[in-house]
Order: sequence, then structure tokens, then C-alpha cells
Amino acid sequence: MNANQFLKALEQLHGWRECAFLLALAERGFPNYALFADALGLKTGAKMRQLLDLGWNLLQETPSESAIPQLLAKLESLSPDVDAYDAYGVYPAFDFCRLLEQALLCRLNPDNHRASEAAQWAMETVLKFIEVSEGDGLDDDELVRLLDQHALMKADKAFQRDLVLAVKRQRVPTVSFIAELRQLAANDGVSNLGISLND
Repeated sequence: MNANQFLKALEQLHGWRECAFLLALAERGFPNYALFADALGLKTGAKMRQLLDLGWNLLQETPSESAIPQLLAKLESLSPDVDAYDAYGVYPAFDFCRLLEQALLCRLNPDNHRASEAAQWAMETVLKFIEVSEGDGLDDDELVRLLDQHALMKADKAFQRDLVLAVKRQRVPTVSFIAELRQLAANDGVSNLGISLND
């Protein structure tokens, strides 16, 4: 699947498929939030895990009218203010929150297409991380080469492609399919930045 085919496939995601795609992107980014919260002694990691789990549950149940706005309000209260912290980790943590917000909004208002922009955000989280951790002192050409060939970028692109193909092929969100998708996205606790909850 080349870049154009990928973008086209993204644009064709609707309903539960788009929501599942967004949740999977959030799931892949969750360790970034959990480790940031942990490093700063914030007690929000477990609450956010619960919120993400509730998001996944929404794929198979019809929520009450007030349920999603309540989840969005809870998410807002758990999201870090990027201006309040010096640590770089606040950015990937906040990026995770944005992805989960898009997944919840997708369930609330499925007519607005969100997958393309969210896929871009997820990739930018990886780009910025590589730039900050390894891009110091490189000129523009060297930086482009670094980003282009970096293992984390290749892994993220492959993950997003696999994700799109998986949800496109699936007719209905069965319990077993959602479990498989969650497992793929969770990546044994390793985030899109290659950092692990188990370290």
C-alpha cells in the first residue's frame, strides 16, 4: 500500500471502523501518557487507562446520550497542560489525549471525518521525538534522511497501514476482532516512541 492508497483508505473509514482506528492510535500512544504521569508522580495513569478501556467498550454498546460528554469532561480533567511542564514528555502525553478525544468525538458525531488528521498527529508525535532525541546539529537534508530511515518511523507507518487494512476487512466489530485489534495496538506495552511500560 503506497502513501496515496493509504490516504484514500483512511478517507473511506466511517462509523465503528473509524472509531476503532482512532482508539488503536490512542492505545499505541498510551504508554507515553502513563510514563509521563508516573515520572511526575501524578496519580492519573490508572484513571486514564480506565477511560481508554471505556472508549473501547463503546465500539460494542450504544452509550446513553450523556455518557460520551461525561467521558470527554473526564478526559479534559486528566489531560496535561503543555505550558505547565518543562519536561518534553508532556507533548507525547498530550498527543495521546488528543487521539482519545478524537475517538470519543467520533462516537458522538460520526459524520465528521477524523482519521486522516489523527493519523498525521500520531506520526508527528514520532517525528518530533526523533528530532528532539537525535536531530541535534543536523542540517535539513540530514534530518529528512534520519526521519525517512528511522526504525520508529517505519514501525509507525507499518502499524497504521496494518490497522487500516484490518478494520477495512472486518464486517462487524466482534468481541474477538476488537480484542485482536487492542493487542496489536498495545504492542506489548511499547509505545510509538519505542518506550515501554515494563521498563
